[in-house]
Amino acid sequence: MSIVDRLREHVEDNQRGMLYDLVFALVWVAFVDALFRFVFPPSYPEWAFYLFMLAGIPAYFGFFWSLKMAKAQQQE
Repeated sequence: MSIVDRLREHVEDNQRGMLYDLVFALVWVAFVDALFRFVFPPSYPEWAFYLFMLAGIPAYFGFFWSLKMAKAQQQE
């Protein structure tokens, strides 16, 4: 099995999840960018911007974990 076949199979198996990941990342980056452009003063420290971007990692897992929990409760 070639690498292209493996990649194609992986994308076919995880298509929906990969789309959700991409949408979350785009929304998070747009949110942080808008926050630092329009809400915070222009003299913000650069490390704060990167800290907010990095906060997207726990936000991602927290969002999808809570979504999973809500779906489980709804099925009960």
